[in-house]
Amino acid sequence: MLADKALDWFCGLQMAQNRSSHTVKAYQSDLLQFLDFAASVQGLEPEALDVCLIDVQSVRSFLAHLAEKGLARKSMARKLAALRTFFKFLAREGVVAANPVKRVASPKLGRKLPDFLYWQDVEKLLNTADTESLLGLRDQAVLEVLYGSGLRVSELVQLNRPDIDQGALLLRVRGKGMKERVVPFTRPALTALRKYLSARQDNNPAVFLNCSGSRLTERSVRRILDKLVAKASLEQHVHPHMLRHSFATHLLDRGADLRSVQELLGHEKLSSTQIYTHLTRERLKEVYREAHPRARLPRDQEQE
Repeated sequence: MLADKALDWFCGLQMAQNRSSHTVKAYQSDLLQFLDFAASVQGLEPEALDVCLIDVQSVRSFLAHLAEKGLARKSMARKLAALRTFFKFLAREGVVAANPVKRVASPKLGRKLPDFLYWQDVEKLLNTADTESLLGLRDQAVLEVLYGSGLRVSELVQLNRPDIDQGALLLRVRGKGMKERVVPFTRPALTALRKYLSARQDNNPAVFLNCSGSRLTERSVRRILDKLVAKASLEQHVHPHMLRHSFATHLLDRGADLRSVQELLGHEKLSSTQIYTHLTRERLKEVYREAHPRARLPRDQEQE
C-alpha cells in the first residue's frame, strides 16, 4: 500500500475514534516527516513510497538523522511513539508483514518533575482578579475551577452550563478522547461561577465566554493567566497546566491517596500520577534541608 494512502487511512481512523484533533495533527506531522525521509533514502518521491519497503533500518536511520540535527530526546521519543502506533495498526490490518518499529528502543529520557505553585502563591493569584467587572468575574471563576478541580485547559473551555451540578458540587468533564468523568469542585468555585453566570445576559450554553461573546479558547486562558500573574507579581513563569500540577501536589501533600488523585485527574495510567509523589518527596527533602539545624552541616563536620 502506498504510504500516503496508509497515512490517510490511519488518521481517518484516529479521528473516528474521537482522538483529539491536536493528537491527530501531531501524528500526521511526525509520520509525514518520517515517510519523506524514508522515501528520500530510497531515491523515491514521497507519493511513490510503499510502506512494505520500510524496515527496521529505515527507522534507526531516521532517529540517527534526528539526533544529528540536535533534536531533543523527548521529541525523538514522541516521533517514535507515533511510528510505533502507525505500524502496529498496519501490521494488525495485514498491510505490512511485520512491525519495523518493534525492535527499536525508545531514547532514554531524564524525568523532569512538573512545575507547581506553593499554596501562598496560588492564594495570591486567586485574590488578584477585579471582581467588579464581568470579565474580572469570569477570570476569577476560571482560576477557581482550574485549581479547584485540576482541569486541563481543554476541559475547562469545553464546559457547558448543564455540566455544572451546583447542588452536588460536581462537574461533568470531557477529557482526552472525549472520555467523560465527574469531578468535584469547591465552594469558592461555586460562588465565583454563580456571580459570573448571573452577571451575564445571554443564553450561550458555554460556561466561559470571551469579550466578543464566543466560547473562550485555550489561548485566551493563557493570556488571562499571564495578565493575572503579572498583576500578582509572582516571580515564577506560570502556565495554566501548573494549576493542575499544583492541585495534584497539594492533594498528595495533605494525605490524598494516589488512586483518588488519578481518578480526579483523569489519568488512564497510575504511572502518570506517580510523578507527583516524586514531587512531594523532593519538596519534603527541601523543607528538611532548610529547617533541620544539622541537615546542612558540611561533610567534614559529620560524625561517623
